[in-house]
Amino acid sequence: MKKNVAVLAVNPVNGAGLFQYIETFFECGIDFKVYAVADSREIRTNSGYVLCADDVVANLAGKEDEFDALVFACGDAVPVFAKYADEPYNRSMMDVIRTFAAKGKILAGHCAAALIFDKAGVLDGARVAVHPLAAPGIKGGTAVAGESSVDSHFYTARDEKCLYLLLPELAGVLS
Repeated sequence: MKKNVAVLAVNPVNGAGLFQYIETFFECGIDFKVYAVADSREIRTNSGYVLCADDVVANLAGKEDEFDALVFACGDAVPVFAKYADEPYNRSMMDVIRTFAAKGKILAGHCAAALIFDKAGVLDGARVAVHPLAAPGIKGGTAVAGESSVDSHFYTARDEKCLYLLLPELAGVLS
């Protein structure tokens, strides 16, 4: 059965990471939809390139059963999230993450993704790869020193430069 992935793209998103996910899913025949963690579908990459996502995260709520996995495409996630944590789109993102986790679906991401999963309260002791600067913030799981980690339904990479290690494993379970 063909798998379907919801990709969360923060604003600004790390284009190198986002495009690696998209290319991998496309090449492996995995269906995906990109949701902007923003008020509108228009977001930017860290380098300023403008992108138009398929939809906004608020519209993902209630559609979690349509997807087998949730990918968090990092960017300037932590400082932007900290500044705008109370915005409706960030509250929607956290609710969506919690719903995917409660349903036992795959949660994947790189850089600070594991920290966002932790802030959502869903790590449940999982071992996760995370950017070294975000590692001290992990409280609900264990930050590992490795470049990537797969633990239960968590697929994480330290940063976009390590996604090449994680993506074959993620694509393998989604193909």
